[in-house]
Amino acid sequence: MGEWIDAAAAAERLGVKPATLYAYVSRGVLRRRRDDSGRRSLFDSDQVEELARRGKPRRPPGPSELAIESAVTALGPDRPYYRGRDVLKLASAYPFESVAEWLWTGDPSTLGPAATWRASEDGLRAARAAQSGLPDDLLPLDRLQVITTALAATDPLRLHTDPEGLQSTARTLIAGLVDALPPAAPTSPPTHPPHPAEPDTPHGPTPAALGISPAAPGPAALNAPDPIPHGPSPATHRADPTAPGSASTPHGARYATSVSGPAGSAGPADGSGPAARGADSVAHGSGSAAHASGPAEVSGPADSAGPADGASLADGAGPADGAGPGEGVGPADGGSGLGRRDGIAGRLWGALSSDEPTPGLLRAFEAAMVLLADHELAASTLAARVAASVRADPYAVVTAGLGVLGGPLHGGASYAAERLFAEAAEPDQVARAIGDRLRAGERIPGFGHSVYKSGDARGTALLALIRDAAPDHPRVAVADAVLAEAKRRRLPAPNIDFSLALLGGVAGLVPGAGEALFAVARVAGWLAHALEEYQGHAPLRPRAVYVGPPLER
Repeated sequence: MGEWIDAAAAAERLGVKPATLYAYVSRGVLRRRRDDSGRRSLFDSDQVEELARRGKPRRPPGPSELAIESAVTALGPDRPYYRGRDVLKLASAYPFESVAEWLWTGDPSTLGPAATWRASEDGLRAARAAQSGLPDDLLPLDRLQVITTALAATDPLRLHTDPEGLQSTARTLIAGLVDALPPAAPTSPPTHPPHPAEPDTPHGPTPAALGISPAAPGPAALNAPDPIPHGPSPATHRADPTAPGSASTPHGARYATSVSGPAGSAGPADGSGPAARGADSVAHGSGSAAHASGPAEVSGPADSAGPADGASLADGAGPADGAGPGEGVGPADGGSGLGRRDGIAGRLWGALSSDEPTPGLLRAFEAAMVLLADHELAASTLAARVAASVRADPYAVVTAGLGVLGGPLHGGASYAAERLFAEAAEPDQVARAIGDRLRAGERIPGFGHSVYKSGDARGTALLALIRDAAPDHPRVAVADAVLAEAKRRRLPAPNIDFSLALLGGVAGLVPGAGEALFAVARVAGWLAHALEEYQGHAPLRPRAVYVGPPLER
């Protein structure tokens, strides 16, 4: 037992109000005693310090939440932590492939130079052939579902769910999803103006751009987890708002118009249907054989808005409150692996944009993949875990996740935000676009989050990277106008869907690219959760609370 400290010192160390401190006492989280005068409460400093390291106790699950024990991801007040590591730090220091391996294994040695993941040739041939009869203008997320099924059909070892086998499957599956997408058709006119030359360094986004301390964590520092200060635990979607292109590709002409063309290039928006709430707004309370191949109507309370103006967001995310080689892995790159055109992020870029990326935009693109790789028990992850709990194979797990992710209240939210940018192609069109949506009783996509009530640090960090990469892009000016109007109307703080839609506009990505990026990235998280379920012993079987008519006798 340490020394005894007063309530003010204990509250300051925990970063909470005195009322919260006494709530901890009433819940048995903290011990206290009176001083000799009987007037002051004193707290054990060792116990306070332990609580500060663990983070705030989470509230019990709500009536719509399901609590499942997991060591993959924890949610802090404004960001997730992957196996104890701050996602903003991971995004600033490591490529997507390394972070995925970290999610699967928790092994610090995986956080180094990235290996090249490759799909099987048989799988790619089948996946490309399966798309031959699809409409040319089909959105990429819909293609990913077809590709997953085709890849599964050609993998004779897909039922191997031991950790080594699943990780090998995960690498080839993710590579197959990316490489089986047809390349984006050229756009005309160019989707974004030329940017100033940027230093082509392998070191990725600067920590300052992500709102974290300059020192990036090295592998040795990853043995001790970051403190996790736990907080409290949609437009018509499938219709493509752009005209289909006419250029042909080896397996389907598509995407000849990007989301960032001149005013009106994104096509008319009908404004119908509810807009989305946030990327992960639906939050709820793992065999052994070697695998060889293979009053405004918005989404949150009006008083929850954080710093929504462009200047404050550009400063960074803001302070927080309080595998070994296997099949499908090529030689590692000599540097950090960030910003490689032959990496997963670089190859996915080629499927979603015909433009050559600047180093800064490619870094922002890869950072977005890291930031979206997992988010605890979001709706699609819960679906994936249920599938894995009944021993569905990894491809079926991913199929379950993809089926849920496209909903406009989940991964499809970035597509709704793309439509908002299409409706307001110029800054002077923003006020009317937002006003019309609110008058129609619609939510504003890209704002508010069911978990991050005071702001989504992932979105703020991604926005900062986009500003750094293309500060003079006209879409950034539109984004600033949207943020200013949202602040004026006291809307909730922006979330990562807003920044993802802006990235699509600035980078010249095809319509629906944001949800495709989200889906490919989230496969890493789904399979990390599947590993836990495959190691469990019982299926996930929620029970209903029956509220129907009385049962017959």
